Amino acid sequence: MGKGIIQQFIEWIIHNGGLYMLLLVIFAETGLFVGFFLPGDSLLFAAGIYVKDLAKEFFDVHYSLIILLVIIASILGNIAGFWFGNKTGPLLYERKDSLLFKKKYLVRAHDFYEHYGKGTIFLAKFLPILRTFAPIVAGIVKMDKKSFHFYNIVGSVVWVSSMMIGGHFLQSIVWRKFGYSLKDHIEAITIIIVLVTTLPVLFKLFFPGKKKTSGPPTT
Repeated sequence: MGKGIIQQFIEWIIHNGGLYMLLLVIFAETGLFVGFFLPGDSLLFAAGIYVKDLAKEFFDVHYSLIILLVIIASILGNIAGFWFGNKTGPLLYERKDSLLFKKKYLVRAHDFYEHYGKGTIFLAKFLPILRTFAPIVAGIVKMDKKSFHFYNIVGSVVWVSSMMIGGHFLQSIVWRKFGYSLKDHIEAITIIIVLVTTLPVLFKLFFPGKKKTSGPPTT
């Protein structure tokens, strides 16, 4: 049975450029407009499965250093996105309304980040597409830099570590107990990860629930 397109793509990234390609993809997916389509979660999990191979290719270091480098790439990707948004923000605020652009949506985004920006930067790490645009929007609406950097670092550490360490140890457990490698099942793992990370967002989007209505005024 042949490998699926997703598995071939992820394995191509791992084997063609190895760590350097991995760092580039994570950097792009966490802050560059062009990176929103890249498979961040599944790639990190697959990188965790291959992390010892990546460590051997990179001066035979301990695999924890590989994880640290990926965390740094994620942090820098968000910083790049925030910087880009911060620079383009003033231009957007001065732009006149058009069919595709309404300034009121920018104001709403600013108000949203004032209240929920910290949680958004952290949680967006675990949500495809959102993790690409969240830091850019944060820069556009001038989110507090200290808060942004703190939650960017915390989110990057938790996201990268959970995915890569999870892939590494699950691979070890499955190989030890059942004698087969997860490297042959990356396609299925990718689909599961995508479903787990996107279904809650889609459910919330299409089934937002009923808004609470206030009762009649009391006298």
